[in-house]
Amino acid sequence: MYRYHFRAQCRENIDLERLFREALPVLQIRMKEFGACHLSLFHFGTQLFLYYESPAQTADPHELFAHCEDALETWPGTDKPRRWVPMMDIFHYQQPINENHWLRKNASARPYARIAHLKPDKVASYVFYHYQYQEEKPGDGDKYGMIALHENLMFFYSEDPATVDKPSYSGKLSTSNTPSDWAGTMEPHFIPWDQPAEHSRIWLEIPLIIRA
Repeated sequence: MYRYHFRAQCRENIDLERLFREALPVLQIRMKEFGACHLSLFHFGTQLFLYYESPAQTADPHELFAHCEDALETWPGTDKPRRWVPMMDIFHYQQPINENHWLRKNASARPYARIAHLKPDKVASYVFYHYQYQEEKPGDGDKYGMIALHENLMFFYSEDPATVDKPSYSGKLSTSNTPSDWAGTMEPHFIPWDQPAEHSRIWLEIPLIIRA
């Protein structure tokens, strides 16, 4: 089972909810054709954050959203025009072993997502600490929770209620160096959001547009 994360930029003055609600029936057909599942699309303003899974190693979002991608801006950086840019997995609580291991046991669990900005000079440190944590304490949080990175913007996908169980594999590290004061160690890495005091200044929860 492969996990996919992508980022896109919608054109101005587009009704995102209407666009993707109307696109959903065709999207569901394309998902069956290309073997994609557990798809969730979130947004922050005109920015889009996409998560889905597939047993196929090549499940291209451009195929899934071909019928509505004219509403998306084109990103530079490759020979062919692209609307979706991949985000890199920099942390996961568990990794899929096989399809059976990855089956959802709680049908009521709902996807949710948060985003955060890293200070550019803290990206390497953040990745280092998270790889260490991931490999020293696999299964320490939501089984389906993971963080993906594009530039210095992070997309944290998870499900609520969380599924917490012990994985059938061991981490790649036998050390125990994960800081005990995790929150205190992480705080200097972030560019804070300008939010009311009752909300997190680090992680900003973003709304779900569609799930399929």
